[in-house]
Amino acid sequence: MRSWPKRQKAHSKPVQIKETARAKINLALHVTGQRDDGYHLLDSVVAFADFGDVLTFQKSTEFKLDVNGPFGNAMGDPKDNLIFKAAERLGHTDVAIALDKHIPVAAGVGGGSADAAASLRGLSRLFETDISADDALALGADVPVCLMQRACVMRGIGDEILAIDAMPDLPILLVNPRVAVPTHTVFSMLASKENAHLSPLPKSGDFDVWIRYLSKQRNDLEEPAMAFAPVIGEVLGALRDARLARMSGSGATCFGIFDTVEACQDAAAALRTKHPNWWVMPSILRGG
Repeated sequence: MRSWPKRQKAHSKPVQIKETARAKINLALHVTGQRDDGYHLLDSVVAFADFGDVLTFQKSTEFKLDVNGPFGNAMGDPKDNLIFKAAERLGHTDVAIALDKHIPVAAGVGGGSADAAASLRGLSRLFETDISADDALALGADVPVCLMQRACVMRGIGDEILAIDAMPDLPILLVNPRVAVPTHTVFSMLASKENAHLSPLPKSGDFDVWIRYLSKQRNDLEEPAMAFAPVIGEVLGALRDARLARMSGSGATCFGIFDTVEACQDAAAALRTKHPNWWVMPSILRGG
């Protein structure tokens, strides 16, 4: 009589959810007013790079946040950041999260907001929980647009978002002199809180049309940020060969848009040689 081996009990692996928090770039940022409650009103063209932080989510008996990556050491208390606040907002702190941190901290490219938005997306998938625009906005003005993670116009206090369908992909070089710039400080140094809105968006997706359009817009936070961190002016000068060079957000990260990916990569190599202590990242901004 043949003896059959006993059937082994199946052990299913814990479910893991992965999300990428892509870096947010303000191609133009106009400050158009300030509400009585202190919130500033913005009119901004936003797009997202093809790189960012990577977050992995897994159910746990308690909240855990394991941080690694090039900028992992810059993170503070795990329960004093937007990732934990996102988990609290959805009522799911019974989770273990691994964060591979590649976006510089306090750099004007939405690292914290992108992580918060990725947390909302990841937790909603892991726990099959709905999320709302209010959940995102409660975590910060940049979180709703980071939740969408596509080219948009962001207005108001971040609560008005209009998707852009005609923007081309843009080869972009991001440069940060490794200087942290506090957002609240830059806004407090802003000379005028009521400035002109963006011009109407191009209807064409042509690269040159968009370069001309963006060149006529501005970042109203660039001047106060340079007053706080003069090295921003040096970074912009180092990007003078780009078709367009500007600061993103409240700084200190600046970007240069180039005609081709190859030109962008060549500029990155030259800057890394000349300024080995700067963070230099060639990327592509994904259009509509």
